Amino acid sequence: MSEKLPQDTQNEEVDLGQLFNAIGKLFKSLFNFIGNIFKGLFSVIIYAIKPFVVHFKIIAPIVVIAAILGYLYDKKFKDPVYYSKMVVKPHFDSKYKLSSNINYFNELIGFQKLTELSEVFEIDTLRAKELKGFELEMGPETQNDLFLEYDEYVKSVDTSVVDELNYIDFVNNREVLSANIFTVTARSSSDDIFVNLEQGFKKTFENEFSKRQKIKRDAVADIERQALLTQLARLDSIQKTYLTVLKNESEKSKLALNLEGAIPLQESKSNTKEYDLFKEEQRIRSMLSEIETEVAEENTYFDVLSGFDNVGRKDNSLKRRYSILLPLLLLGIVFLTFLSIKAFNFIKNYEG
Repeated sequence: MSEKLPQDTQNEEVDLGQLFNAIGKLFKSLFNFIGNIFKGLFSVIIYAIKPFVVHFKIIAPIVVIAAILGYLYDKKFKDPVYYSKMVVKPHFDSKYKLSSNINYFNELIGFQKLTELSEVFEIDTLRAKELKGFELEMGPETQNDLFLEYDEYVKSVDTSVVDELNYIDFVNNREVLSANIFTVTARSSSDDIFVNLEQGFKKTFENEFSKRQKIKRDAVADIERQALLTQLARLDSIQKTYLTVLKNESEKSKLALNLEGAIPLQESKSNTKEYDLFKEEQRIRSMLSEIETEVAEENTYFDVLSGFDNVGRKDNSLKRRYSILLPLLLLGIVFLTFLSIKAFNFIKNYEG
């Protein structure tokens, strides 16, 4: 018995040693794998910038010349473009027509359909020719606006769906038309045209679909209002009935007190629940107030939260600065050229 114990202990030590060796090899392989990834990335970066370093004396003057030419083009030859933004809040689902019409306006500008543009925005064709394009973006929205929108989404869908889409995923997966407030950016070669464009967007919001939506909303609101007024009239009738009952009970109580020596009258007071009736009346009036507020707040097809500026601002975005774009384009061409040469030589010398 005593001879087997040392042998078992030795076997356990051997097993533990093999286990630790296996774990050590695993970590070594993992670290080697991570190291190879970083080494590969480093090699790719070095391989990409190597042509620029080797041929720096040739590339640098060309890039400088390209930047100078781009700067001169920006200053002397390129027509300035101005932009202005309008923030709107559409009602009655007119945001869908807004998105569609902006794409339509851009097509008219692209094909120089000046007559159609002048009719839409009620400007002459010379002014219509100055338009360069429109963009639609969601917002601006505060964090609180997003929380409220997510809360409405949670209330409108099944619980199992909510568990699969948390707040972060909800915000990241929103599309442009998911918003309630939008920014319309207009661009033009003239800086004083933007105020004249608002009339055209007014027509966009007042379309047949949004008009039907408004008529439907007003009809539903009127039905709900009449139902609540009917309830309020019935409640008023019940309150008057209870007041009559209370008055009669009060008179009977006085009569019983005046009959001295007579047999005591056993009267049971009626339970009128005046406070419950008062609370119900306040609830109905609150619902009426909510309906009236909703109709008053959304009585137009859109609200302009911030209109176009009287004078537009000059567009100096990166995509219009040729002093930067031209050198970057040249560097890209040089890189692709060297890459093509390397690939061609590799394929030419490849023997399998």
